[in-house]
Amino acid sequence: MPDQDVHLSDQEMLLAADGELSTRRAAQVRAHLVSCWGCRGRMGEIEGTIAAFARTHRQTLDPQLPSISGPHALLQSRLAELASKQEVTSWRRFLNLISVRRPAVFIGAAVFIVAVASSFLVHHSTPRGPDSVAAAFEPDVLPDRSLTPGATRRGTAVSDVCSMAHEEVVAEVSTSLRQEVFRRYGIMNAQAGDYEIDYLIAPGLGGVEAIGNLWPEPYTSRTWNAHVKDDLEERLHEMVCDGDLDLSAAQRDIATDWIAAYKKYFRTDRPLGLHSHVGTVSFLSFGGANPMSRQGA
Repeated sequence: MPDQDVHLSDQEMLLAADGELSTRRAAQVRAHLVSCWGCRGRMGEIEGTIAAFARTHRQTLDPQLPSISGPHALLQSRLAELASKQEVTSWRRFLNLISVRRPAVFIGAAVFIVAVASSFLVHHSTPRGPDSVAAAFEPDVLPDRSLTPGATRRGTAVSDVCSMAHEEVVAEVSTSLRQEVFRRYGIMNAQAGDYEIDYLIAPGLGGVEAIGNLWPEPYTSRTWNAHVKDDLEERLHEMVCDGDLDLSAAQRDIATDWIAAYKKYFRTDRPLGLHSHVGTVSFLSFGGANPMSRQGA
């Protein structure tokens, strides 16, 4: 190690901070910093400058990155589909194998299948969480609360929402705003008809066209799809206008968990036959107006 009067250069401190010095030289630099107040202070300044630069750089780039929630949800859905297809293929191979074996083997296989089926029925007859099935197999039926918490017009009265024309209730979302919603949810190249850019709190319940009140709701989900939510919105609108439900309660319930709200107000654990339309348009409407489709992707 050089004499204590010979201080470290800025270049050598930068190399030390980046871990680019040899093992021997790095040990010498550390020993010098322990005993030299001047170099230790200078090293602190250099490390602080590096940290500030990295922080500023990250703050500039992070807002430009798409949210991972959308791609993550799509990945989960694809994995579930692949697992289902692999399971079907495995059963077909198994059945083809036992069909060419002796009767005793066939009987043993039949007993095994019955046992597995019994276990499956027992497992699925056990009460589960409110939306465990939807969460496991349809992960994007509920919006990301951090991206879509819901938003309403201030001072909205019941008379305001109940006097709205049906065209106002189902007003289209602007193209630029739809694109921004897809970008925030990380959905690229969305196909027409796959999603409805939906209001979490519908205009008919005082919701506004704002980025925090919109999310890409799938039409293609097997159970809790966009058409089912449309029916819930119309149900809540009708109850509010009939004086059977407080407007703020309707807004809170649908923003918190619209699936739980559907179960609560329709008194069912599954969408009713009239309210489940995959690929069609609901035939309920506000105040008896003509049926109209919602704005899709």
